[in-house]
This record gives sequence, C-alpha cells and structure tokens, in this order.
Amino acid sequence: MKVIHLHREEKQLIEQAILNNRQAQHQLYTQFSPKMLGVCRQYIKDVHHAEDVMITAFMKVFTNLNKFEHKGSFEGWIRRIMVHECIDFVRVKKNIFNYQEIETVIVSESESGIEMDTFSVDDIQLLIDSLPDGYRMIFNLYAIEGYKHHEIAKMLHISEGTSKSQLSHARKMLQNQINLLKQQDNGTK
Repeated sequence: MKVIHLHREEKQLIEQAILNNRQAQHQLYTQFSPKMLGVCRQYIKDVHHAEDVMITAFMKVFTNLNKFEHKGSFEGWIRRIMVHECIDFVRVKKNIFNYQEIETVIVSESESGIEMDTFSVDDIQLLIDSLPDGYRMIFNLYAIEGYKHHEIAKMLHISEGTSKSQLSHARKMLQNQINLLKQQDNGTK
C-alpha cells in the first residue's frame, strides 16, 4: 500500500532527523516549510517576520523531534508548534492581549455566514490581514485552526467571553468589508 509506504518513509526520515542527520532535517524542512509559512502568514502580516517565526519554530521542531510520539499526524504536530510560536511572536511584538474583559457576550452562529466563495485566496488573506491583531489572532485560532473558545482563552491568557467577543467583532468587520467589496463590484458604491 502506498499510504503505509509513505508513512514508513516519514517515520524513517524523522528517526534520521532525531540523530541530527542534516539531509533528513533538510528534507523535512523542504517538505513542510511552504505550508507552515502559510500558517505563520495567517497570524503575521509581514512575510519577513512570518519567515523568521517559521524558522524559529522549525528549530523548536528539530530540538523537540524526539518528543513526537507518532500518535497523530506529524504535520499537525509541526503546525501546533508554528501556531504557538506565532502567538508568542505577536504577544512580544505587540501587546495585543490587553483586551477589555467582556463576560456576557452572545455570539450567534448565524454570524459565521460569511460568503467567501466569490473571493480568491489572496483576497481572503488581505481581508483577514486588515483585521486588528487581536481579532485576527482569535479568528485564525477559532475559524481556521479549529480551537474552542476555552482553549483560546487558556492559550492567550484571556477570558472565554473575551475570546467570543473578539471573534464576534472580527466576523462583523469581515462581513462589512465583504459587503463593501460586493458593492464596489456591483457598481453601487
């Protein structure tokens, strides 16, 4: 089976990289870096900073490679390291987590009805990039990475209500931007 063969190859590559085989490490980096740069770009607007964070995160990947237990996907394990490194970078660079605590926020799931299918990936990335840092961080963690609000709150050292509030504001901003773009496309603005 091809899948089993690929899994064995990946496992052997990881084992070689643990032994500091530079060729194996380079292969892993080459295989996963394009996708991981995309992950970092979701959180960090400047591509140069995103590249720096990705490289730092890969150093952590190779330093902690012996801790990977082959219980889930290797790509998912790397992605988790990338996300945490991005959070650390944003937290240090910009003090964005000084949110006003809002405990009683009602977020309706109908707010998630953002119509993105008419936009290119670049358009969507530009829309997300235009969000304030805190909104963008929580939107990415919730909508793209799939974390729950209690997990985001724990990661970012904020309350669950603040996470919900920031997501709600991010969705509203995106919806407003989409509506403006649609009006411009239709010639009504």
